[in-house]
Amino acid sequence: MGKQIVIVEDEPAIRDNYTEMLLRQGYQVTAYATKQAAETAFEVSIPDLVLLDIGLDDEIEGGFDLCRQLRQKSETLPIIFLTARDNDFDTISGLRLGADDYLTKDISLPHLSARISALFRRVKAIHTQPLQEDSRLIINQLEINLERLEISWENQIIDLSLTEFWMLHSLVKHPGHVKSREQLMNDASTVVDDSTITSHIKRIRQKFYQIDGTFDCIETIYGAGYRWRCH
Repeated sequence: MGKQIVIVEDEPAIRDNYTEMLLRQGYQVTAYATKQAAETAFEVSIPDLVLLDIGLDDEIEGGFDLCRQLRQKSETLPIIFLTARDNDFDTISGLRLGADDYLTKDISLPHLSARISALFRRVKAIHTQPLQEDSRLIINQLEINLERLEISWENQIIDLSLTEFWMLHSLVKHPGHVKSREQLMNDASTVVDDSTITSHIKRIRQKFYQIDGTFDCIETIYGAGYRWRCH
């Protein structure tokens, strides 16, 4: 049985286009035109991936509201914003709410399909790998559990999205080594611009700050990237 994808999009032609494309690829697809219809469905069950528009009918930020609600239900659910709004403010807002990707509607269908497949591969790679001794990585106060997709700091769980998880894992694997934005994108199986990477890193830092106000282990190396180094 194929993965379950939910599309929340208020334009019928676009909604039908995405639905048809994903059905052809073997996914189970359910589409909703309004925030209210999607909210009702999500109360019953959470799908394997969600595609969200931002503006839904007369609710100009309905998709943002849904993203916030979904993240409260699941920190690892893959969420992709697919919208006509391509300004930096909306992009940063979507990522700060925990979306794994932010795409504009001029993206080609093959490219969209590739981005969806990349997110599913990340989930599958973790849940199908055999138990290994190195499935847990512990560095000082930090612990990464690859089997559970969990990261904890000082024994408290840090809730990260899939993209945030893999970006942090990329940094922590080689403490002190500078990771370029391109390397972080590759390790997180995503393709975004520099400002989007910056937004993800800021969001990761903020989540650590909520537990430890002195956290300063992610260093910005201007013009080069980021590195993990705890003093």
